Formats: sequence, C-alpha cells, structure tokens
Amino acid sequence: MPDTESSAAPSVRVAALYRFTRFANHTALREPLLAICKANDIRGTLLLASEGINGTIAGSPEGIDAVLAHIRALPDCADVDVKFSAASSMPFHRMKVRLKREIVTMGQPGIDPRYTVGTYVDPAEWNDLIADPETIVIDTRNDYEVAVGTFERAIDPKTATFRDFPDWFRAQRVRLLGEGKAPKVAMFCTGGIRCEKSTAFLKQEGVEEVFHLKGGILKYLETVPEEESLWRGECFVFDQRVTVGHGLAEGSYGLCHACRRPVSDADRASPLFEEGVSCPACHAERTDAQRESYRERQRQELRAARQGLTHVGAVFADGHDDK
Repeated sequence: MPDTESSAAPSVRVAALYRFTRFANHTALREPLLAICKANDIRGTLLLASEGINGTIAGSPEGIDAVLAHIRALPDCADVDVKFSAASSMPFHRMKVRLKREIVTMGQPGIDPRYTVGTYVDPAEWNDLIADPETIVIDTRNDYEVAVGTFERAIDPKTATFRDFPDWFRAQRVRLLGEGKAPKVAMFCTGGIRCEKSTAFLKQEGVEEVFHLKGGILKYLETVPEEESLWRGECFVFDQRVTVGHGLAEGSYGLCHACRRPVSDADRASPLFEEGVSCPACHAERTDAQRESYRERQRQELRAARQGLTHVGAVFADGHDDK
C-alpha cells in the first residue's frame, strides 16, 4: 500500500504504523531502532513484540523517512502499514521503544491476524456497508475514545481497555447477532490495528461475515470528504494533539494530565476540573493525597516551562498497545 501524506504541509510529520509479523528475536531489534530514532531527533513510542511492531512517531519528514527505511528493512516489514498526519508542534516529549508481549493487548491465545482476519473495506466503500440496516456496526475502541466521536449507528461496548472486548462480545453475542444466521459485522478502530485482532477474534468465535475499515478512522477522515462523512465528532489520538477531525486537522479537545482522558470546553468549565490535577471523569477516582501530588507535579512542570526546560514528569502516557 503506498504511503500518502496529509494534504497539509506540516511543520511536524506524524507517522502511525503497525505490522503483524513474526520476529525471531524482537528484543535484539530494540537498541538499533532506538538509536536511529534518536539520531534523527524522532520522538514517540514504538512497541516491539514477537508478533510485530506498532506505534506512532513524529519529527521532520527526513527523519521519519530514515526511521521508516530502517523499519521496512526488518524481517517481513517492507509492507508496514503507515498513516501520515500533521502536527503544529512536536506531540511527544521523548522517544521510547518498548518490548511487549503483544503489540496490541487483547490477551486471547491463538489470535493471529496474518492468517485469519476480517474482510478489509476501503474508506470509500465504508458508508454503504454501515448504512445497511442488516449490518451490525461495532466501535472497538475504549469508552473515553468513543465519547468524543464515532460513526452513525455504531455500538459502543463501553470497555475500559481492549482486553475487555472478548468478554463483552461473548456476553452480548446472542443479543447482537441472534441465534440464526449471523448478520454482517463491521468493526473499526483508530488506525486499524485493533480491528486486525478483533476481526480475527470474531472469526475464531465462528462469525462468518466480518468486515473492518481499512486504515481505520484516520484513513477515513483523511480521504472521505466531510460533506459525505458518516463520522460524528472527533477522533482521539494517542499524542498531545489529543483529537483530530476531518482532513486530520487538529481537534478541539485538551487532555487531563491526571487520567489522560480527553477534556472538552464543557469539562474545563466544570468545578471538578483543575489543570494537571483532575477532570469530571477522574475526580472521584482519585484521593485528596493523589490530587495534591498532581498539583505539585503541575507546579514543577510550570516552573520548568518558564525556564525553557522539559520537566521529567511531562511525558504523555502513550497508549499504542491498546490502540
């Protein structure tokens, strides 16, 4: 699949990528990959597991090209899936290459999207599929992501993590699909990787007609004109842009630095919102002692910013293993 860039001319280029493959020794790949990222002043998070590579990185176009050339030279990674977008400023504070058990955590043994996966649907054909009343449309993302935007008719599983999806589906299967011949099931996620596993999971569970949006929401928002779109709202992304909209333009949401959930203008107006400390979604989840700790961290970050420094605590909690 050819790599296509957002029509905007970004000061910072963002590349979201993944590839399911089998690395014989993924741990040996970490240091060379980290070294080339640092040599090219690239920041973000990349995950390596025996099942492949996943992540989002940002930097200059030349630096991104150099890192992608390195990744494409890895075993069976010449066709790594990459989606480009733009950021007005660097959306990450540092570069991390992490070793994981899975590049997207589902926790289900025997799932291998290289061999069993749903039918890919191009963004240009997605509207017809999900507008069909005989199609069940499922958003495979987490609850806080769905809250800021989703497709018309999409079912929200209200899961806290992708690991919860299999249990949710098994519990809801009869209600969703009935007991006769199952309807078509169309699923989608941010960049496509969660759907690789969720469609493989449904196929393993015996569901025959399973489809997923090729390239994910990001490719849909990039390529489908807004006037034809069935997307409503914005799309949460796992970097400091927080959300993007049609054309992959940066969105309107901020980020709660206590819980890493998106916050809207209405959230910011709430008495439960305190910059760097709490938001309406997490205020009841934290103790007074935790909030005081967050206040101290916020004070230190503001002090560092005034001095032109990056505080060590100012690191985005990247969620690529759950994307």
